[in-house]
Amino acid sequence: MKQIITLFALMLLSFSAISQIPGGMGGFGAAPKKEAVIPGTAQAASKGSAKIVGYILDSTDTKPVEFASVALINKATNRPVDGASADLVGKFVLNKVAQGDYKLVISFIGYESKTLFVSINAKNDDHDLGVIKLPASTKMLAEVTVEGQRAMIEERVDRTVYNAEKDATNKGGDATDVLKKVPMLSVDLDGNPSLRGSSNVKVLINNKPSTIMASSIADALKQIPADMIKTVEVITSPSAKYDAEGSAGIINIVTKKNTLQGLTLSFDTSAGVRGSNLALNGNFRNKNWGLSLGGFGRTEYNVNGKFESTQITQNNGVETRNVQSAETRREGIFGNYQLGFDWDINKYNSVTSNVRFGLRNGNNWQDGLSQVRNNVLTSLRNTNSQDQSANVDVNVDYTKTFEKAQKEFSILSMYSRNNRTNDFYNLIMNPNSNMSEIMSSIKNANDAYNEEATIQMDYQTPINKMSMIEFGAKAITRNVTSDYKSFTAGTDGVYALVNLASLPSNVFDYNQNIWGTYGSYTLTTKNKWSIKAGARYEHTDISASFLKKEGQNTVIPPYGVLVPSLNMSKTFKSGTWRFSYNRRIQRPGIENLNPNVNASNPLNISTGNPNLAPEYTNNYEISYSKFVKQTYISTAIFMRNTTGAINRIREVRGDTVKTTSQNIGNEDAYGMNINLNVNLSNKLMLGGGGDLSYMVLANNVADPLLSAKNEGLQSNFRIFGNYNFGNGWGAQVFSFYRVNQVQLQGSQGGFGMYSLSLKKDFKNKKGSIGFGAENFLTPNGFIIRNETKTASINQVSESTMRNMNFKINFSYRIGKMSFGPQKKKKSVNNDDTKGGEGEAAPAAPQQPMGMPGMRMGGGGGGFGGPR
Repeated sequence: MKQIITLFALMLLSFSAISQIPGGMGGFGAAPKKEAVIPGTAQAASKGSAKIVGYILDSTDTKPVEFASVALINKATNRPVDGASADLVGKFVLNKVAQGDYKLVISFIGYESKTLFVSINAKNDDHDLGVIKLPASTKMLAEVTVEGQRAMIEERVDRTVYNAEKDATNKGGDATDVLKKVPMLSVDLDGNPSLRGSSNVKVLINNKPSTIMASSIADALKQIPADMIKTVEVITSPSAKYDAEGSAGIINIVTKKNTLQGLTLSFDTSAGVRGSNLALNGNFRNKNWGLSLGGFGRTEYNVNGKFESTQITQNNGVETRNVQSAETRREGIFGNYQLGFDWDINKYNSVTSNVRFGLRNGNNWQDGLSQVRNNVLTSLRNTNSQDQSANVDVNVDYTKTFEKAQKEFSILSMYSRNNRTNDFYNLIMNPNSNMSEIMSSIKNANDAYNEEATIQMDYQTPINKMSMIEFGAKAITRNVTSDYKSFTAGTDGVYALVNLASLPSNVFDYNQNIWGTYGSYTLTTKNKWSIKAGARYEHTDISASFLKKEGQNTVIPPYGVLVPSLNMSKTFKSGTWRFSYNRRIQRPGIENLNPNVNASNPLNISTGNPNLAPEYTNNYEISYSKFVKQTYISTAIFMRNTTGAINRIREVRGDTVKTTSQNIGNEDAYGMNINLNVNLSNKLMLGGGGDLSYMVLANNVADPLLSAKNEGLQSNFRIFGNYNFGNGWGAQVFSFYRVNQVQLQGSQGGFGMYSLSLKKDFKNKKGSIGFGAENFLTPNGFIIRNETKTASINQVSESTMRNMNFKINFSYRIGKMSFGPQKKKKSVNNDDTKGGEGEAAPAAPQQPMGMPGMRMGGGGGGFGGPR
């Protein structure tokens, strides 16, 4: 904490020094340097002191039309004199407008242009135009009646966005179900997400960090109801402002919020064959401040299946064949509770705070797990794995804006803690008793906590209308402790602690301090080029020790890393091209480091390695997007190279396979993805896409028993459709399939899913009722086949998942609100460890007049690039 306070003081001195820089650099209170006038641009126009403000909304659903273009045209000469683009809440601002009569032309792809007339009659004759609603373009919709459908997939200047709130098939699910539908993402059966074939991603929730992600991404995602998710953003090329962590990219899950004034209470529930959920959310907002309070609970049940595995091992020339089988089932209860507060102190200062509590209690069973060794039944047991946790996240953030557009300073802070208990039990039966005689039992208890604190400062200022600089600093302190014990019990059921004298200790303590600073520069040209270049430096100090034993510290040297990034875009009449390069780091997470031995399955045990170092990745990407009448298409090609990759190594110990991790790998990926949206009419929209990559993996181990390499194609495909019947009735379908995934020592089997949803909106638009069905044509489930092949191991396992599901959804909202714009809020985001979180995208700044909108891939990016 002393180190954080010291850094905080140094940053304050730095920003104070910046304020003394004369002119041009945008210091606090510094006199602006006179800029060179470029003929024919808005800078050459006469300036006044009036201001024009407005909020651009979609006329269909009253959502902000982000990045809509605003042109200010002199009515007498019919020549443009200034311009701007709308930010993330649809707000635009034109400053320093001179006296005169003007036309204000508002336009965006997929909407009808709108023209307003404004007269500035005095020096300070400010105009607040309020809400301006844009109707959908009749060129995009075949019929005159505009009932409106927004594309499910959108390409923005620095990210791909999946509009989850527009997909009714998500009702009653959780974040895991949503992520399966997002371009470039894949989710395995355990709920672990990967991006373009790599699991090294950062998952951000509401643009804030959380320790729950550090312990288990899959379980954390189950705490987030699908009904609360607004969008999922996939950022494949983060800029220098993002933490350097996440070698494949960032997944940002944005939950639904409101910027309305008044009081509302919403109620959502879903009941089905496999699970149910209930959510209550209340919001109160007046002109300057707001409160939100929400609670969510979800339970899953009847999630059952079957497991079979054949494992052949070679040990000193002796071959052993083991066959295992069991019936499987899973149950879980998850909860999430939030209290939020935001306060616009005045025009330029705002504070926001949020407290979030999370709980989960999950159980996985294998009933009648039998082991047949060389055709002889040798073991019979019931297994139970329990995962319980409680977490709290607290954010307090301050943001200061200035009269100068896009000039901004912020101080962001966060405290987060996650307590987790991860236990397993084995009840060992007499194999000759047909499950009627208990011989003994085994228990492993692992109590752990993950605690972290963060403080960061950010400052940005435009140099002129064409360029901007950003810089800042950040400090993260993190402590992880795991206390693990093993017990055995006889027929009396009384557990006794296993002697751990042969092990270093049963308490593992891991401390990590990260100090980072960054700078970036953005340039937007008149010919629609946008370039954002930057670099970030991070220094990491680590200490790891086994408590309760002297001299058992693990020496891990500190390390620093410089990660450059470059993002460019260019808009032509034929479409928009984007080019990007970045270098990323992936630090090992606690699941890779924890030396606790997981032996819930005696044939396959696993343990962490506290000596792991980070891995480093270079990413290259070229993408293209275009609108063709009613069709939007986007595609990208990419290359990813990782050195020092953290790979799992499997070794044979008797007839048991032990798995651990080491920094011994190289991973290369070459691939492409394509997304398509077609509005066939205002009632019917179809979409789909696919991701294809070729993976080359090698672990560079000299030992022939452990050496491994593998390569091959892997892909994901998805298709969806919406149909609006009218009178509040609608239907949506979705289908997804993932082929086999290439792994270093084998492959993970593919699987698919499909769903259908019907919904009826009430006439007052305050609620809806619906019905959903998933995998309804496959009542017996589907089989996933996994393979592991090395010089000493040949294992084939099959898991049967029975996941046919039917559910009824109901939602209702009471209360009344009116539109009241909020200032942009910022918050801490830690995207620095395997499975963590990050930050929000910025509001789009003013751009030179004539820049097209960027929501659907158009435009040069301006200052709205990745942050």
